[in-house]
Amino acid sequence: MATHDLKGILLDIDGTLLDSNDAHAAAFTRAFAEHGLDIPFDHVRPLVGMGSDKLIPSLTGFEHDTRDGKAIIERKKGIFEERYLPQLQPTPGARSLLERFLADGLTLVVATSAGGDEMEGLLRQAGVADLIHGATSSGDVDNSKPDPDVIGAAIKKSKLKPGELLMLGDTPYDIEAAAKADVRTIVLRCGGWWNDGALDGAIAIYDDPADLLAHWQIGVAALR
Repeated sequence: MATHDLKGILLDIDGTLLDSNDAHAAAFTRAFAEHGLDIPFDHVRPLVGMGSDKLIPSLTGFEHDTRDGKAIIERKKGIFEERYLPQLQPTPGARSLLERFLADGLTLVVATSAGGDEMEGLLRQAGVADLIHGATSSGDVDNSKPDPDVIGAAIKKSKLKPGELLMLGDTPYDIEAAAKADVRTIVLRCGGWWNDGALDGAIAIYDDPADLLAHWQIGVAALR
């Protein structure tokens, strides 16, 4: 799939390189419950992929930067890191796919709605921290996905043009954020979005990194 026009990949982590979306939803559900909010897992799960600044107002009605919002964010982070992160596994083929990207001479920059320190833990657990050229997290910008801020910051970090980049993600929020920044998206179903209709706007959809890797060469036409 690599062409002379493609020079870099912007990478989401959760659900894309690490099988972590269910764990994030479970951690939020527990944090909400500890703060007296009965918000079911099934209500939280479809919003994973947004930043906390979007998810919390959507589910609670109060802003993320209020006292309660900040307390929930901190508690969710603690629950996730202590209870879930150590058991998480990379998505199938995650490291092999990134190694292939590097072999093709592509620049790899993380563009995630996770916070900076959380992002480092996610990359380590995914086993790909040593393969990344640069990273931009929600802590570097005012607004998280599906706003384009994180994508725009990652474009600047890559020192490439939007047309020279692809976004690799797993949610409609990745597609929307990248499109607003004029970056095309390849999306993976392994983040839990198995209804392809919800992933409209992606230039290609694959099951997981291993599936994308298997089709990397024959997918060249998708970029032309």
